[in-house]
Amino acid sequence: MRKFVNLIFLLALTQSVIAQQANVKKLLYGVAYYDEYMPYERLDKDIQMMKDAGINVVRIAESTWSTVEPQDGVFDFTHIDRVLNAMHKAGIKVILGTPTYAVPTWLVRKCPDVLAITPHGQNQYGPRQNMDISNRNFRFHAERVIRKIMEHVKDHPAIIGYQLDNETKAYNTAGPEVQKLFVEYMKAKFGSLDSINKAFGLDYWSNRINSWEDFPSMTGSINASQITEFAKFQRKLVTDYLTWQAAIVNEYKHPEQFLTQNFDFEWKGWSYGIQPDVDHFAVAKALTIAGVDIYHPSQDALTGTEISFGGDVTRSMKEGKNYLVLETEAQGFPEWVPYPGQLRLQAFSHLASGANMVEYWHWHSIHNSIETYWKGLLSHDFEPNPTYNEAKSIGKDFQKLSPSLLNLKKTNNVAILFSNEALSAFNWFKRGSSYNDILRQMYDALYRMNVGVDFVDPTSTNIEKYKLLVVPALYAAPDSLLERLNRFVKNGGRIVYTFKSGFSDQNVKVRSCRQPGIISEACGINYSQFTEPKNVSLKGNPFQVENENNKVNTWMELITPTTAKVLAYYDHPVWGKYAAITQNNYGKGTATYIGCMTSNQVMEKILADEVKKTGLWGEAQKLYFPIITKEGINEQSKIVHYFFNYSAKPSTFNYTFGNGRELLLDKVINKNSVVDLEPWGVKIIEEQ
Repeated sequence: MRKFVNLIFLLALTQSVIAQQANVKKLLYGVAYYDEYMPYERLDKDIQMMKDAGINVVRIAESTWSTVEPQDGVFDFTHIDRVLNAMHKAGIKVILGTPTYAVPTWLVRKCPDVLAITPHGQNQYGPRQNMDISNRNFRFHAERVIRKIMEHVKDHPAIIGYQLDNETKAYNTAGPEVQKLFVEYMKAKFGSLDSINKAFGLDYWSNRINSWEDFPSMTGSINASQITEFAKFQRKLVTDYLTWQAAIVNEYKHPEQFLTQNFDFEWKGWSYGIQPDVDHFAVAKALTIAGVDIYHPSQDALTGTEISFGGDVTRSMKEGKNYLVLETEAQGFPEWVPYPGQLRLQAFSHLASGANMVEYWHWHSIHNSIETYWKGLLSHDFEPNPTYNEAKSIGKDFQKLSPSLLNLKKTNNVAILFSNEALSAFNWFKRGSSYNDILRQMYDALYRMNVGVDFVDPTSTNIEKYKLLVVPALYAAPDSLLERLNRFVKNGGRIVYTFKSGFSDQNVKVRSCRQPGIISEACGINYSQFTEPKNVSLKGNPFQVENENNKVNTWMELITPTTAKVLAYYDHPVWGKYAAITQNNYGKGTATYIGCMTSNQVMEKILADEVKKTGLWGEAQKLYFPIITKEGINEQSKIVHYFFNYSAKPSTFNYTFGNGRELLLDKVINKNSVVDLEPWGVKIIEEQ
């Protein structure tokens, strides 16, 4: 009974969070600040330098468990108090983080089982995020430290919001206790072992489970259905954990204070694609405002794509609501130290996607340990440097332009449908390209063409509002979703699918029919064979690209059209009779199916044609990378246009939008004016 009451209480608190609105009244420009890391006393000096740079918010405390609770049950809030009081006196707001992502040494000594057991064995102490977030001992001590901090700081006037944990994941926890939780999850979801055996095809290799007591650990499974279900369960652990933390913090926080989390993405040396280990859309329901960490290549490799991608995903988590950039690079890795002008370009690029805050990780460079060479806004000498000096100009512009740039609302007619389940399933069988490689190829093409994009997932209720859906590798999906997508096309929408879409059901069991299964109806095709291309091109170079970009790589499906028109055949002595890319009219709409991994150039040509046929090719598409443009409606109901030059060369373009004012220079810009963009430059024009 007590568990039931607690569940009702948790749900009520979660709903109260959903009903609240994030209280962000001006553009926030900030840094993460760690007083406990400082080699000598300099808080007053740091605050003065922050004020000189226009910093109006800092994030603190998310790394401080061993400082706040140096011994079991002994609490010391010295660092938190002095920073809160000093920032409040200086007029700088604070986001306070719960410190649960890095456990103290005494906790590991007292409760060794808090360290996660992974398929590679039990984690060792040292790194952060090495714990089992479902462990009862960890949860007890995490709740205690959160409550002690909240009891202490809850009425402090400097705090505008709270961050839950830090880049939270399940960290591949898979020990015996987690396996028991998984069995309970499977009982609740499937009810009987017969249902599981049938859904997962467990008669194969005698994997059939005939008793709940015999349920095996998933760490040795060779069954994709089991593996991807366990990955889904691990994502649920994250959702449950952060929802649990949200309920605790909500007991103390004031209604005007926000609740956020700094989501991150799949990492490829920088923020790259959909995070495989977190269901961002599910977790975001427990938050007042979504937050994000975005890191990206810089210098000559700076394109803005990762900034745009991360922003579009995060904005979509709350169906278009503005978001917070809780971490992004100032200097970062040595290869990321920005060229002059790039820090400004990056900062305004975040705002153009709908961010209400840009916050650097971090204020000062650390003098020891693993992140010594991940540099902050200040270098190790704490003195002004070119990056800091550029930040000063950004802070002034944020303050001046806040009324025009805050709460930018964006409306897009194109959405990318992604799926965590499809990601896990596709990558289990991947041959060459990963799920995110395919998704990013499609997203990047749209970005270069200045086509605005939202993201939706299978739980989204707003899919039907879009005119064009882009669907990468929807490998695992229930019948209901595929039938919904068929209806979307039949009712007048356009869809672009890639290979391996519709292939298996939600349990990653391959459909026993001609592929691509249910969506064959809308796509007007079928196939039963596929292979890996060896020196295969598209016959006749139908998209008119360079010969090397006309090649097919990684995967090819041998497609036979039924009602579809063939856009491209394979150029091969054996496979040449099969279609590679098709397009089919179905009802009032159209479904395009790409049955192979094309080059970036071919993908861009396909998507450009789709945007044009959808009637979405407009003024923005007259510009092309490295000139990137984004727009939205501000709180004064005026259209704001951002123009970015992601290039070391100066550029010129014709401004074909409505008469306006260039905000940074406070200069009138008339329609059809010629606008100059300096290298790594930015212009912001508000229509009048």
